[in-house]
Amino acid sequence: MRASGLALLMFLSALPHMAWADVVVFPAPGAQARQLVVYSSLDSPLARPLIEAFQRQHTDVSVRYEDLLTQDIAARVAGESDAGQTTADVVFSSAMDLTVKLANDGYAREVSVPGAATWPDWATWRGMVFALTFEPAVIVYHRPSFPQGAPDTRAELMDWLATAPQGAIGTYDIARSAVGFLFLMRDREHFADLWPLVRAMGRAGVQTFPTSQAVIDGVNSGALMLGYNVLGSYAADQAARLPNIGLALPQDYVVVVSRVALVPKAAANPDLGEAFLAFLMSRDGQTVLAERLRLPAISLEVAGKESAAAMQQALGARLRPVPVSPGLLAYLDRASRARVLAEWDAAVNGDP
Repeated sequence: MRASGLALLMFLSALPHMAWADVVVFPAPGAQARQLVVYSSLDSPLARPLIEAFQRQHTDVSVRYEDLLTQDIAARVAGESDAGQTTADVVFSSAMDLTVKLANDGYAREVSVPGAATWPDWATWRGMVFALTFEPAVIVYHRPSFPQGAPDTRAELMDWLATAPQGAIGTYDIARSAVGFLFLMRDREHFADLWPLVRAMGRAGVQTFPTSQAVIDGVNSGALMLGYNVLGSYAADQAARLPNIGLALPQDYVVVVSRVALVPKAAANPDLGEAFLAFLMSRDGQTVLAERLRLPAISLEVAGKESAAAMQQALGARLRPVPVSPGLLAYLDRASRARVLAEWDAAVNGDP
């Protein structure tokens, strides 16, 4: 096994083990000729419109869709590649850091897809990894508790926390949530008073959760008055349907993360992987992501509120997208991660 693959698997082995999710096969609409294999962290029911739209353009392709945890995706690609086996034809993951590490460690191939020439510089790395969505971190709040609107800057949030009822705020458990840890690290880079904010949350009895949905459910029920740094793509659709849920884009700055894709070097059918990636980056694919899956599109060709173009027009310099770059690898450093988690625990628990 290559040293890079061994290091990745050693890192992943230290993470809590969770079972892999199910495999779904989407039969070819026409006479099947070949099968595309996808490793993805997007729930298979959500992925169905995307797969079906791809198959309308490739009627002879069946799709084996493996819905996996992000850690399992990285471990599978590295392990299968190092064992001399074939692996997925394309990876589509919400773990920006783990996916860039796969590419940096030599597990991805450089591809040539039509949309690459117009893709934003921050959203691609070395023609191997491509950001495909534009998902902001938002403040979710219980509308009945905030008739005049919720705090929408971090300074206002700290003021509110000074008198907030105990247990009224929720956010990610950054030890269990990869996106929660990523949001915290970006806050640390952009907000000088991050740790005073976390200490204020601790004094207010902050509740922490492993998923966006758990925070949203708490806000909807009224068990929480406010959720901080919630993934906006999960919150927006529910805010439109559930009258108790409001959401606000922070007025000081907005961290934006992306789901990213690559074609593994050991793909059995790399041409099919490139075809699927090209579809995801096309106007048709980006429109399905935005309109059907409610995952805001990066492509500037996609109009409407579910797009990077709309957010850039409305928010401008307040947007802070996480670049697809080796800088993400710093978030995987075990010693650095341990220090951040210890500082978080001390701030939340009021330790000196």
